[in-house]
Amino acid sequence: MAASFSASVNLYVDRAAELLELEEDVRVLLAKPYRQVDVQVPIRTDDGSVLAFRGYRVQHNGARGPFKGGLRFHPEADLDEVGGLAALMTWKSALLDLPFGGAKGGITLDPAMLSPRELEAATRSFTHAISGVIGPNADILAPDVNTDARVMGWVMDAYSSRAGWSPAVATGKPLELGGIRGRVEATGRGVVAVTTATLAALGRALAGQRLVIQGFGNVGRHVARFAAEQGAVVIGVSDVSGGRHDPAGIDVPALLADLPSGRLLKEASAGDAVTNAELIALDCDVLIPAALENAIDATNVSQVRARLVVEAANHPVSTEADAALSAGGVVVVPDILANAGGVTGSYFEWTANLTETSWSEDRFNRELLDTLGRAFADVWRCHVDRRVDLRTAAYMLGLGRVAEAVRLRGLA
Repeated sequence: MAASFSASVNLYVDRAAELLELEEDVRVLLAKPYRQVDVQVPIRTDDGSVLAFRGYRVQHNGARGPFKGGLRFHPEADLDEVGGLAALMTWKSALLDLPFGGAKGGITLDPAMLSPRELEAATRSFTHAISGVIGPNADILAPDVNTDARVMGWVMDAYSSRAGWSPAVATGKPLELGGIRGRVEATGRGVVAVTTATLAALGRALAGQRLVIQGFGNVGRHVARFAAEQGAVVIGVSDVSGGRHDPAGIDVPALLADLPSGRLLKEASAGDAVTNAELIALDCDVLIPAALENAIDATNVSQVRARLVVEAANHPVSTEADAALSAGGVVVVPDILANAGGVTGSYFEWTANLTETSWSEDRFNRELLDTLGRAFADVWRCHVDRRVDLRTAAYMLGLGRVAEAVRLRGLA
């Protein structure tokens, strides 16, 4: 039986802690989340009836700064999943050397089943329910699965209705409400930058590499766009409706023009139709899972033919699959490095909100790539010096920085 989400993350943490020889007092404080909030999220529907969802917010560790993490809408969200994702945010923020702790939130709803008014009502209901534990210097929300700038605007407004104007309580907002140019593309741009750096370290260039992207939401779409602009050959893409495959390369600009955000790939005409299972097994150089957790697990890892897997989603490779890929010589770039462009961009937006300053998109992109470049260099150096895989190296760096903050604050 596969380990739970939180248990899977803790396996990586335990491995890094052993290699760092962390003292037991520190391990105790890093093992469990600081706070777990489980609330009812009631709304009145358009027909006048009442629905009640569950809402979760887990704050993992705040030794390095206020908690920070996304809010997702998914009917299968639960406390274990949200807790594991909160822990990932702790290590990700520390790895990027950002002044944040880790958090994550979820509401057990399917946005496709609600009207826009009902979705707004659920967002506001949840925000009011957790308003006592979030805030610009306490816990900052951001977009995640099935949430976007519009949702973050609702979060900001709902919180501000009680606390006064507080744009820094959420990032990834509309530009008109304190958002920042470049944030929407930041995760996808960062995935491509980290992929390019990894290939360069392996003696290869991105141009000419055959890419398969599993997941075609905000992240996957921007990965495809930026990778194609830099000469990569995108041969396969997929979303919940299935995928498209063209061994000669998909015309990405044409596909994006043919498929505005919100439309599914089953409506596209590019290439040939493939299932998600077939997409994972395509012959390619780089596989980029950019959808949900455990997309590659013990049941399909043997089908993976790529020699480089870049985790654009959070925990898209199960621990069992990760071990199998490593044993087979496949290089896996971990999520806490590969998709860290999002939290890095959120840091820039949060900073701009707190200081009431504006950033140009050029500055945003320049500092984003500089920050990710430094993090990659740190991970690669640890990988080489300590002779560990990239995931272990990333966890060692993140864990070490949080542990030092715990010591310096006198918490252990």
